[in-house]
Amino acid sequence: MEYVFDYLSFLAKALTVIAAVVVIIVAAGARRSHRPAEGRVQVVRINDRLRGMRSALQHALTPAARHRKLVREENREQKRERKTTADRARVFVVNFKGDLAASQLDCLRNEITAILTSAREEDEVVVRIESTGGLVHAYGLAASQLARVKEKGIRLVAAIDKVAASGGYMMASVADRIVTAPFAIVGSIGVVAQMPNVHRFLKKRDVDVELLTAGEYKRTLTVFGQNTDSGRAKMQEEIEDIHALFKSFVGEHRPDVDLDAVGTGEAWYGQRAIDRKLVDQLCTSDEYLVAACDDKDVFEVRWIVPEKPIERLMRQLSTSFGRLVERVLERF
Repeated sequence: MEYVFDYLSFLAKALTVIAAVVVIIVAAGARRSHRPAEGRVQVVRINDRLRGMRSALQHALTPAARHRKLVREENREQKRERKTTADRARVFVVNFKGDLAASQLDCLRNEITAILTSAREEDEVVVRIESTGGLVHAYGLAASQLARVKEKGIRLVAAIDKVAASGGYMMASVADRIVTAPFAIVGSIGVVAQMPNVHRFLKKRDVDVELLTAGEYKRTLTVFGQNTDSGRAKMQEEIEDIHALFKSFVGEHRPDVDLDAVGTGEAWYGQRAIDRKLVDQLCTSDEYLVAACDDKDVFEVRWIVPEKPIERLMRQLSTSFGRLVERVLERF
């Protein structure tokens, strides 16, 4: 056990040093650059991507002479398709991989804005969501961005391949149709809040924390001060109110859902989610989009923000830190 504590102490010191170095680097980078990085829209036609994959496979599987004939036929088909492309319905695909703070929100809002400048009523928007949820206000805004599509009279489809829980499901519930992989995790219509409290620790070391507020409930629970029963009760009341808003939001967009049955904070896998009417169809996003390519033009839309060297370093450090934490947890 002593080895464990020594190891954790060493790990804490190492992480402190790394954090100090990162702060210094970030501060230096901030002084060098004051202009915000401007993004751009990147559009990839998924039909062409599929055609390239098919061509590469055919090239490997067929004799050279036969392959040349297939290429000529493919080129003629592509020319015919380009002539009729203006009359075909279009599908626009965006991806949202959420974290606690929904940090991809700015990319999502720009992608939706770009799509709405050209989308027609016969078109469709597919959003591929992967998120376990996070901050209420951030995911509420993300859901509102998706609602803009429906307000324009354009069909919205949410595709869940791995997980869309809590705030992730809040976003998905806006869609006209939700498709999910058989073992994707869906639901978790609930609210959670937690924070550590070190008041007793500080009290033993004769450390006082002064907290001044104006307004009875300006601060309900604190990290350093002594929490009260009235503060806990008020915090619980606020959480219950957010939960009620969450259920009301889902009920507005999916009126067939039994909110008393699913609004318990539980999550379900694909087929179980269908049984509870949380989703509409068992289908991976790949399957859905490949089928759409048969008679529609499918475009993947991404908002690309150029990374500065310091941002690339921060991302790499964050990834490395996450992997380190995972390995430590696996050991213990």
